[in-house]
Amino acid sequence: MSQTHDLSTRDGVLTKRYTSWRRGEHRREWAALHRIHAHAPDLVPRPLTADLDADPPVITMSLLPGSPLGNGPLTSAQLDALETALRALWSVPAADLAPRRPASDADVAYGRELLTSVPRPTGGTPALAYDAALAWWDGPDLDRFRAPHPEPVIGHGDPNLPNYLWDGARIRIVDFEDAGRSDVALELGALAEHLSARDTDWEGFCGRFDVDAGRLLAARRLWAAFWLHMLVPGGRSAHRNPPEVCEAQAARVLDLLG
Repeated sequence: MSQTHDLSTRDGVLTKRYTSWRRGEHRREWAALHRIHAHAPDLVPRPLTADLDADPPVITMSLLPGSPLGNGPLTSAQLDALETALRALWSVPAADLAPRRPASDADVAYGRELLTSVPRPTGGTPALAYDAALAWWDGPDLDRFRAPHPEPVIGHGDPNLPNYLWDGARIRIVDFEDAGRSDVALELGALAEHLSARDTDWEGFCGRFDVDAGRLLAARRLWAAFWLHMLVPGGRSAHRNPPEVCEAQAARVLDLLG
């Protein structure tokens, strides 16, 4: 992913200057921080000041304790703390928030266009996975996401493990540029299929939450296809990852698609 912001800290205050904000990332994050902090004040940074119309936009917030989770397997204590943090996040009212993708027929169509925006791999497992993912986008599985979920939650938007700060006892959450109305299954799928999460077995963790198994599987397939798009030759993350990462992702897509 490209860098979307610059960070600086001073006297316990973090200043975030956005280098990309065409999707309204600064306004989305400012709104999410206010909403979450009002209901779970120790879960996220406290929003302090904002100049949302500046060029570039800038917001300031409190500096949280803890260190970013690494890319290795999470410990049982970290998984327990992550569950607690996510349950707190998902308890915040979210019905009036703008949705995160996918949330409508237009967004489902967008997802297919995203996959086809990169060239089809020339052969091997990535080509097979590309074809399977494209066929899946045209199938009925995505009907599950074409109507708003009756029990909406705040979706973090970027479940990259370093966005979860671990202080040895609890986890706090940062980076809400893509936050919006979502549902638990969609968020669990995004977390379990994030590239940073590959070393952790998420089956038991997902089983802690009362979600529809079919919707969760569809969500995992959706995000796995997203990462395939990012990693195939021509994708935005291809140049930052060796070819074997794309091969592994392609195998994961095929496995999830059965």
